Amino acid sequence: MTDTQRPSSGQSSATATAIHAVDVPEKPALEGLEAKWSERWRADDTYAFDRSQSRDNVYSIDTPPPTVSGSLHVGHVFSYTHTDLIARFQRMRGKSVFYPMGWDDNGLPTERRVQNYFGVRCDPSLPYDPDFVPPEKPDPKREVPISRPNFVELCEQLVVQDEQIFEEVWRKVGLSVDWSQYYTTIGPKAQRVSQIAFLRNFARGEAYLQEAPTLWDVTFQTAVAQAELEAREYAGAYHRVAFHRPDGERVFIETTRPELIPSVVALIAHPDDERYQPLFGTTVTSPVFGVEIPVLAHGAAEPDKGAGIAMCCTFGDLTDVQWWRELDLPVRTVIGRDGRMSRETPPWLAHEPAASAYEELKGKTAFSAREAIVAKLRESGDLDGEPTPTTRMTNFFEKGDKPLEIVATRQWYIRNGGRDAETRGEMIARGADVTWIPAHMKHRYDNWVGGLNGDWLISRQRFFGIPFPVWYPLDAEGEPDYDHPLLPREDELPLDPSTVAPNGYTEDQRGKPGGFVGDPDVMDTWATSSLTPQIAGGWETDDDLFQRVFPMDLCTNAHDIIRTWLFSRVVRAHYENHATPWSHAMISGFIVDPDRKKMSKSKGNAVVPDAVLDKYGSDAVRWRAAMARPGLDSPFDETQMKVGRRLAMKVLNASRFVLGGVGATALDAGVVTEAVDRALLARLGEVVTEATRAFDAYDYTTALETAEKFFWAFCDDYLELVKERAYAEQGGPETTSARATLTTALHVQLRLLAPFLPYVTEEVWSWWQEGSVHRSSWPTTAELADAAPGDAAVLDAVAAALAGIRGAKSTAKVSMRAELARVEVSGPAALVAAAETAASDLRKAGKVTGDLVFTTQLDLDALTVTAELAATE
Repeated sequence: MTDTQRPSSGQSSATATAIHAVDVPEKPALEGLEAKWSERWRADDTYAFDRSQSRDNVYSIDTPPPTVSGSLHVGHVFSYTHTDLIARFQRMRGKSVFYPMGWDDNGLPTERRVQNYFGVRCDPSLPYDPDFVPPEKPDPKREVPISRPNFVELCEQLVVQDEQIFEEVWRKVGLSVDWSQYYTTIGPKAQRVSQIAFLRNFARGEAYLQEAPTLWDVTFQTAVAQAELEAREYAGAYHRVAFHRPDGERVFIETTRPELIPSVVALIAHPDDERYQPLFGTTVTSPVFGVEIPVLAHGAAEPDKGAGIAMCCTFGDLTDVQWWRELDLPVRTVIGRDGRMSRETPPWLAHEPAASAYEELKGKTAFSAREAIVAKLRESGDLDGEPTPTTRMTNFFEKGDKPLEIVATRQWYIRNGGRDAETRGEMIARGADVTWIPAHMKHRYDNWVGGLNGDWLISRQRFFGIPFPVWYPLDAEGEPDYDHPLLPREDELPLDPSTVAPNGYTEDQRGKPGGFVGDPDVMDTWATSSLTPQIAGGWETDDDLFQRVFPMDLCTNAHDIIRTWLFSRVVRAHYENHATPWSHAMISGFIVDPDRKKMSKSKGNAVVPDAVLDKYGSDAVRWRAAMARPGLDSPFDETQMKVGRRLAMKVLNASRFVLGGVGATALDAGVVTEAVDRALLARLGEVVTEATRAFDAYDYTTALETAEKFFWAFCDDYLELVKERAYAEQGGPETTSARATLTTALHVQLRLLAPFLPYVTEEVWSWWQEGSVHRSSWPTTAELADAAPGDAAVLDAVAAALAGIRGAKSTAKVSMRAELARVEVSGPAALVAAAETAASDLRKAGKVTGDLVFTTQLDLDALTVTAELAATE
């Protein structure tokens, strides 16, 4: 059906949308809507940010840049949909929404993917080969060594392909991102922002270079920060080992790492432990090696653990680091960056019998060295009994599969409060400036900051990352002078010190005595991602934009990266902008499998989004995502998508009925005269109020539940109730009232559902309205005010009466089309009177051919319906 209508002069400005000839498909379908509308949105720049707006009319979002070298699963789709729901709502509320997408494309995940994809490995000692071509058939067991510049080129090539794939998935999901604002964490803009921020941190003393014990992953050959640790169970064994006193007595310790006996610098017990008080201030000698070491007291020793006295090695765990630092102990490192025992005999083991004993350990892995040491302890009689199997919690790099070692390395750090109570207090205060959604997530932030035990390690020994813009002068012997680094000017950034010489030097002086050397490390990916508000917002690159979007209104991320991405952004904005980077933090939970385990590709329980998007449609998947409230984990059940798809299909069919079947297209609430029609609009006003309140509180789930509940009641009850009146060819005020109510209700409901079901609502909107529903205004109660005031309770009474009529037919096991000879509606006076206002609609909807009686019964507190079937021939 095709019709043309104009908005009435009494129509509110919120609803006076340009209307074109109505064109309703005969058989509307969900299939193909994603391709149709995502392309239209792309062509029309539907979601473009309007930077002409002042800051008070801008809503800006700091979106987590996904790691493009990984793979998406439905958990990602759900959490990014949550952000999009808020973006769409704010846009419809009249805000100019700054909603960019970033790609996290630097660091270890990308390097691993490039190695596997091309069959190569980076060897920084090799020269650049401009003609290099990766092997046609990569062999993971025979990776081709290539120079760092060649390796970086392959990284840059592959991330572009990955970003395109990710973008198409996000477009299909329906994210209302302004793709013209996208950024990457490795691109020139990110490099410039990251290097400027680092130089300023260094100039103010917030960043510093230090040689210190560092958590080290021997597989990936890189330092690891506290925030990247993952405690896992690790099988081991306790070894009861004897140290020797000068008087011939033995002191037993229990250790799971006997291979570290060559690096022992002290035995330590609690100062109140009476068993060892006589030993404090004396020395013992180590078994096998005979090295003299002191016995000391420290409050962190645990009297009830093992023998109550422990060996302090440099370094076995973080407690060793604490003891080493606080007791001013020497460094005796035997395990190197490669996870193997030193191939040179350490000076403290140069005497006999230590030198001979150590000879057999050179170059061994920690595991092999452990076996060799245990054999020697048995031989010397210093192993008391056999090792006792145990399982202990050990620190791993979150992406690694071997326990971390602690080695002394020179690294870059940023102060974050881990060693400074005043800074820690400032970071806690910044967290209090944020509105947390849900509120209890602030406790996770506070607990993380309060539990920091060191500053933020930001350097990594990798290849594909943003380099530190630093060089070091070399002395006459060719040794770097780390105390006097050479720094560039900000207008020279971005740069790579491995390919650019510092001011005052020439390239031929690189690596030579009296010359210079570039810092070989790159920034940790979190050190770049910590600046996403500044990178996306144009800090130091587009001041006009930055003033309009910063501080941002919202950051969103899962609760597992509060300690990393969220906290690191607070640190950087605190130092650089003296501000909290956003006002709200909306934290999503995990989408978990039926066993309530987090979805993960490595665990094999991740559901690929393409499968469910293709099977059920994006609107159905978004509906399910919206049912997962902020902060709460949600089990994934594919069958739930069917409910969302059913809703989307019902929107199509109900809209086809209203616009095409009944032909209700006039938006004029002023002609709504019937009590039940006014009641529907009154109830719809309540829905608008509640959905708006929920969205304002970032409670998108309640906003959906409220709108959806009304929609189903609208379809199941109201449409059935008034369709005969709306169809009436003779017209009249009653028919006009029904049609105007249907049109007004549909117009409002499409906008209420638009953030959740962007494709189907846009499709229906296009049958009837100009422009995009997503650029229309969020509904308000004001646009329903032209209708005469209605009593929403009337709707409940009429719905109860209709349900009673249907129930009577169901009890009688007859069709809903069966005619009734008599119907009596009984109950309290107010409810009966309310139901009676829709007597004509009830008669037609219920197929009542005889008497329809309304009776007041004071002993009832609800409506009851009795019915008699009409006689059949």
